[in-house]
Amino acid sequence: MLPVRNLSVVLLFTLLLGLLLLPQLQAAEPALTPTTPPEGVQMADAVQVQTLQANGAIVVDARKAAEFAEGSIKGAVSVPYDPEQSAKDISFDASKDKYDLSSIADKSKSYIVYCNASSCWKSYKLVTVMARAGYKHLYWYRDGFPDWKARRLPVE
Repeated sequence: MLPVRNLSVVLLFTLLLGLLLLPQLQAAEPALTPTTPPEGVQMADAVQVQTLQANGAIVVDARKAAEFAEGSIKGAVSVPYDPEQSAKDISFDASKDKYDLSSIADKSKSYIVYCNASSCWKSYKLVTVMARAGYKHLYWYRDGFPDWKARRLPVE
Protein backbone atom coordinates (compact mmCIF):
# COMPACT_ATOMS: atom_id res chain seq x y z
CA MET A 1 0.00 0.00 0.00
CA LEU A 2 1.26 3.48 -0.87
CA PRO A 3 1.99 5.94 1.91
CA VAL A 4 -0.53 8.80 2.12
CA ARG A 5 1.99 11.29 0.71
CA ASN A 6 2.65 9.15 -2.40
CA LEU A 7 -1.06 8.57 -2.85
CA SER A 8 -1.67 12.33 -2.76
CA VAL A 9 0.99 12.87 -5.44
CA VAL A 10 -0.56 10.17 -7.66
CA LEU A 11 -4.04 11.67 -7.24
CA LEU A 12 -2.77 15.18 -7.98
CA PHE A 13 -0.92 13.94 -11.08
CA THR A 14 -4.04 12.11 -12.29
CA LEU A 15 -6.18 15.21 -11.76
CA LEU A 16 -3.74 17.45 -13.65
CA LEU A 17 -3.46 14.96 -16.50
CA GLY A 18 -7.24 14.80 -16.73
CA LEU A 19 -7.50 18.58 -16.89
CA LEU A 20 -4.90 18.71 -19.66
CA LEU A 21 -6.69 16.05 -21.72
CA LEU A 22 -10.22 17.38 -21.18
CA PRO A 23 -10.18 19.81 -24.14
CA GLN A 24 -9.00 17.01 -26.45
CA LEU A 25 -11.71 14.67 -25.19
CA GLN A 26 -14.37 17.33 -25.65
CA ALA A 27 -13.13 18.11 -29.16
CA ALA A 28 -13.40 14.43 -30.05
CA GLU A 29 -17.14 14.43 -29.37
CA PRO A 30 -19.05 15.13 -32.58
CA ALA A 31 -21.11 18.29 -32.64
CA LEU A 32 -24.78 17.40 -32.62
CA THR A 33 -27.07 18.82 -35.27
CA PRO A 34 -29.70 21.35 -34.19
CA THR A 35 -32.95 20.03 -32.76
CA THR A 36 -34.95 22.37 -34.97
CA PRO A 37 -34.92 22.20 -38.77
CA PRO A 38 -33.52 24.84 -41.09
CA GLU A 39 -35.91 27.51 -42.34
CA GLY A 40 -38.40 26.15 -44.85
CA VAL A 41 -38.00 22.56 -43.62
CA GLN A 42 -40.20 20.41 -41.38
CA MET A 43 -39.04 17.72 -38.98
CA ALA A 44 -40.17 14.13 -39.56
CA ASP A 45 -39.99 11.04 -37.39
CA ALA A 46 -39.99 7.43 -38.63
CA VAL A 47 -43.80 7.18 -38.67
CA GLN A 48 -44.10 10.40 -40.66
CA VAL A 49 -41.40 9.24 -43.07
CA GLN A 50 -43.41 6.10 -43.79
CA THR A 51 -46.61 8.10 -44.33
CA LEU A 52 -44.91 10.69 -46.51
CA GLN A 53 -43.18 8.03 -48.58
CA ALA A 54 -46.46 6.13 -49.04
CA ASN A 55 -47.95 9.40 -50.33
CA GLY A 56 -45.20 9.87 -52.93
CA ALA A 57 -42.45 11.71 -51.08
CA ILE A 58 -38.93 10.85 -52.17
CA VAL A 59 -36.58 9.67 -49.44
CA VAL A 60 -33.07 11.07 -49.92
CA ASP A 61 -30.00 9.50 -48.33
CA ALA A 62 -27.28 12.13 -47.84
CA ARG A 63 -24.64 9.68 -46.61
CA LYS A 64 -21.56 8.71 -48.60
CA ALA A 65 -22.17 6.36 -51.53
CA ALA A 66 -20.36 3.53 -49.74
CA GLU A 67 -22.66 3.87 -46.71
CA PHE A 68 -25.72 3.88 -48.97
CA ALA A 69 -24.45 0.71 -50.68
CA GLU A 70 -24.21 -1.03 -47.29
CA GLY A 71 -27.90 -0.41 -46.63
CA SER A 72 -30.52 2.31 -46.81
CA ILE A 73 -34.18 3.02 -46.25
CA LYS A 74 -36.10 0.99 -48.82
CA GLY A 75 -36.78 3.13 -51.88
CA ALA A 76 -34.33 5.89 -50.96
CA VAL A 77 -32.22 7.65 -53.57
CA SER A 78 -28.58 8.45 -52.92
CA VAL A 79 -27.51 12.08 -53.06
CA PRO A 80 -24.18 11.86 -51.26
CA TYR A 81 -23.02 15.02 -49.56
CA ASP A 82 -19.40 14.17 -50.16
CA PRO A 83 -16.83 15.40 -49.62
CA GLU A 84 -18.14 17.30 -46.63
CA GLN A 85 -15.51 19.90 -45.85
CA SER A 86 -17.49 22.75 -44.33
CA ALA A 87 -17.82 23.23 -40.59
CA LYS A 88 -20.33 21.16 -38.67
CA ASP A 89 -22.28 24.25 -37.76
CA ILE A 90 -25.57 25.89 -38.76
CA SER A 91 -23.63 28.66 -40.51
CA PHE A 92 -21.66 26.21 -42.70
CA ASP A 93 -20.26 27.37 -46.06
CA ALA A 94 -21.96 25.12 -48.65
CA SER A 95 -19.48 26.18 -51.33
CA LYS A 96 -16.84 24.05 -49.56
CA ASP A 97 -18.90 20.89 -50.03
CA LYS A 98 -19.94 18.86 -53.04
CA TYR A 99 -23.46 17.66 -53.84
CA ASP A 100 -25.37 16.78 -57.00
CA LEU A 101 -29.08 17.60 -57.01
CA SER A 102 -29.65 16.38 -60.59
CA SER A 103 -31.38 13.16 -59.47
CA ILE A 104 -33.85 15.19 -57.39
CA ALA A 105 -34.30 18.16 -59.69
CA ASP A 106 -38.09 18.57 -59.40
CA LYS A 107 -38.46 21.29 -56.78
CA SER A 108 -42.22 20.82 -56.50
CA LYS A 109 -42.00 17.25 -55.12
CA SER A 110 -41.77 16.31 -51.44
CA TYR A 111 -38.39 15.14 -50.16
CA ILE A 112 -37.32 13.58 -46.86
CA VAL A 113 -33.58 13.87 -46.20
CA TYR A 114 -31.68 11.70 -43.73
CA CYS A 115 -28.21 10.45 -42.81
CA ASN A 116 -26.66 8.85 -39.71
CA ALA A 117 -28.62 10.53 -36.89
CA SER A 118 -28.02 13.61 -34.77
CA SER A 119 -24.21 13.63 -34.97
CA CYS A 120 -24.28 13.44 -38.80
CA TRP A 121 -24.49 16.86 -40.44
CA LYS A 122 -24.87 15.67 -44.06
CA SER A 123 -28.68 15.60 -44.05
CA TYR A 124 -28.94 18.93 -42.23
CA LYS A 125 -26.61 20.55 -44.73
CA LEU A 126 -28.24 18.96 -47.78
CA VAL A 127 -31.78 19.88 -46.74
CA THR A 128 -30.55 23.43 -46.00
CA VAL A 129 -28.99 23.68 -49.47
CA MET A 130 -32.22 22.36 -51.00
CA ALA A 131 -34.32 24.91 -49.10
CA ARG A 132 -32.04 27.74 -50.25
CA ALA A 133 -32.31 26.43 -53.83
CA GLY A 134 -36.11 26.76 -53.77
CA TYR A 135 -37.36 23.25 -52.99
CA LYS A 136 -40.84 23.65 -51.52
CA HIS A 137 -41.74 20.49 -49.59
CA LEU A 138 -38.82 19.43 -47.43
CA TYR A 139 -38.62 17.18 -44.40
CA TRP A 140 -35.62 16.36 -42.26
CA TYR A 141 -35.44 12.95 -40.59
CA ARG A 142 -32.85 13.87 -37.96
CA ASP A 143 -32.83 10.44 -36.30
CA GLY A 144 -31.85 8.91 -39.63
CA PHE A 145 -30.81 5.43 -40.62
CA PRO A 146 -29.80 4.17 -37.13
CA ASP A 147 -33.31 4.92 -35.85
CA TRP A 148 -34.89 3.35 -38.93
CA LYS A 149 -32.89 0.13 -38.50
CA ALA A 150 -33.56 0.01 -34.75
CA ARG A 151 -37.28 0.10 -35.49
CA ARG A 152 -36.78 -2.79 -37.95
CA LEU A 153 -38.36 -0.82 -40.79
CA PRO A 154 -37.81 -1.82 -44.44
CA VAL A 155 -34.24 -1.50 -45.70
CA GLU A 156 -32.42 -2.56 -48.83
